[in-house]
Amino acid sequence: MKQLLVVLAALVTTVGSTLPAQQRLSLGDAARLAAKQSGAVDVARQRVAQAEARVVQRRGALLPDLAAGIQQAERNLNSATFGFTFSNPLTGAPLLRPDGEIIGPVPTVDLRYRLQHPLLDLGNIAKWRAAQSMVLAASADVQAQADLAAATAATVYIRAARAEAQLVARRADSALAADLLRIARDQLRAGTGIALDVTRAASQLANVRAQIIGARNERDRSLLELTRAIGLPLDTPISLTDSLAGLPVEVAIPDVASALTRATEQRADVKALLAQETAQRASSQAIRWERTPQLGLVVDQGVIGRNWNRLLPTYTWGVQLSVGLFDGFRREGRVQEQIAASRETEARLRDLRTQSALEVRAALLDVRAAHEQVDAVRERLALAEQEVAQAQDRFRAGVAGNGDVIAALLSLNQARTLVNDALASYHGSRVALARAMGDVQRLP
Repeated sequence: MKQLLVVLAALVTTVGSTLPAQQRLSLGDAARLAAKQSGAVDVARQRVAQAEARVVQRRGALLPDLAAGIQQAERNLNSATFGFTFSNPLTGAPLLRPDGEIIGPVPTVDLRYRLQHPLLDLGNIAKWRAAQSMVLAASADVQAQADLAAATAATVYIRAARAEAQLVARRADSALAADLLRIARDQLRAGTGIALDVTRAASQLANVRAQIIGARNERDRSLLELTRAIGLPLDTPISLTDSLAGLPVEVAIPDVASALTRATEQRADVKALLAQETAQRASSQAIRWERTPQLGLVVDQGVIGRNWNRLLPTYTWGVQLSVGLFDGFRREGRVQEQIAASRETEARLRDLRTQSALEVRAALLDVRAAHEQVDAVRERLALAEQEVAQAQDRFRAGVAGNGDVIAALLSLNQARTLVNDALASYHGSRVALARAMGDVQRLP
């Protein structure tokens, strides 16, 4: 028996050690964690790696190109293809037939290396710099994707906090309904109550319990969505350190001018489009530089012979100047393509700046309206709580049935839901404003 207990304890310890550790997250933690490890950010980082690999490729065009080879072969030739004839110096008769004859097969052994090194290639230098600009554009896009992932995670966090608050509110409603049912039963046993009051109270308690089931399912689903949004394994348990009511409401709201300025200076998606536009212009300029002459060093050196016993050295050394004169207008077509892409980016940038201004103004309106809504529904909640207390006092005193209490409980249930909705709307507007201004990763 003792050995069995030891085995069971070891098994429990092993299983417990394999479970993921619980993650305690604040609103800002969720935003920053999503910005680091969400799937979209990982995809954007791989695009940066691809751009960096293209930089290596472009730089390779500026470095020496060295190749070596060994060839052993046989070949035969038609003497008529030489274009000239060999004659006997004494008789003047041709040594080879004028209409051609087969010479060979001639065996050859050839060992050599070939070196090509660009001395001046402005076109490839421009392409290398354009590739570096593409890396900067891809890096800026990583930050834009990080901001988007952070905003998504923060929004899901608010939704999860609301679901948790809804569950707490329904449990509080359940406690009140259970207390009402207890009072109704006590009054019925004492002969001062009626069975209808018990039935009403039991029906109200059953209704609240059904709402608890729905609220719990919504809470669990929202936590699952939050786990996915921040890039954690789906079986990782998550605990929210910021409750919906605990998040600050009295937050300084910036004025329109300063908010628009911050959006212009800090939004990562605007910076990403600016970097992309710069990279496209650099690519267009690199294509134009391809028209410039290219100066290079060429070395071809090795040994050749009929067999391995006698190989003689041969070489070709020289400096080569190449100028592209005409390529069927392909270069001009590529330039026009880059110009069109750059104009498309400019149009997208103008539209994004207009959209960002709209988002800032709309978020400011939503934050102010939601703040006023929070004050209004909190006042209604206080009145609903007062109504429930007064109705309970009348019911306990036996001067009224529990119909007024149940009506007051329904009003309190609705008031609590409205408070949670208003708080969720307010904090969601805060997240939207931070996203519009480029501050979403700085949320507390």
